[in-house]
Amino acid sequence: MDGIRLLNAGEQGLVVEFGASIDPDINRRVHRTASQISAANMPGVLEVVPTYRSLLVYFDPLVITRRELAEHVGRLYADAGAAGMAASTARVVEIPVAYGGEYGPDLEFVASHTGLSPAEVIAIHTSVPYLVYMLGFTPGFPYLGGMSERIAAPRLEQPRTAIPGGSVGIAGTQTGIYPVTSPGGWRIIGHTPVKLFNPAAVAPFLFAAGDYLQFKAVSAAEYSAIAAQVAAGGYKPVILHKAGKGGRAQ
Repeated sequence: MDGIRLLNAGEQGLVVEFGASIDPDINRRVHRTASQISAANMPGVLEVVPTYRSLLVYFDPLVITRRELAEHVGRLYADAGAAGMAASTARVVEIPVAYGGEYGPDLEFVASHTGLSPAEVIAIHTSVPYLVYMLGFTPGFPYLGGMSERIAAPRLEQPRTAIPGGSVGIAGTQTGIYPVTSPGGWRIIGHTPVKLFNPAAVAPFLFAAGDYLQFKAVSAAEYSAIAAQVAAGGYKPVILHKAGKGGRAQ
């Protein structure tokens, strides 16, 4: 099929590849097709898992054959292509972050490594919304795209055994947030009091793949106030204007 490649993944999986690179347009096609498959409510389709540049579709082969599924996916993709590439209307979720000190023990290293001041690192890190390409590694961990290479920094030579949930880190040219306490080797530059993953909630994740995250620097006092709201169950995430194609908030 033109534009996509279909691969087998065991007896119950079909991989739909949209390209060979990490690219915002490719990722938008991934999420657009994932939404179409989910909205179609095809009998036998069990789950759709989007990644950077592909979809994994789990299906019940006793209900729908691989060929039937592939043909249906191909039609959805062709119909979407005929309609044109619409601009993204993804949410932009604001993430308040306290940077440096006890909140971000590696901020000074990132500043020294890049030849910038800590304030400049923070300013660059909070300057643009970041596309959530996919979730993985731990529940709700966002793989984000769009970070400036000016603040790129190497991973830790010796990973930490426990990074607190809410930690905001940099690894190479990527940035992300640890939703739960876990091992990791990213350089921690800040911490958000917002809970990204709540398994008891109706909607357990604060954001989804295809959304954008906008980091906002907050003071220690503001951090404490938000943390108290989160603990009391009264915190409402701030949703900014939707992002247009290219990731800029409108």
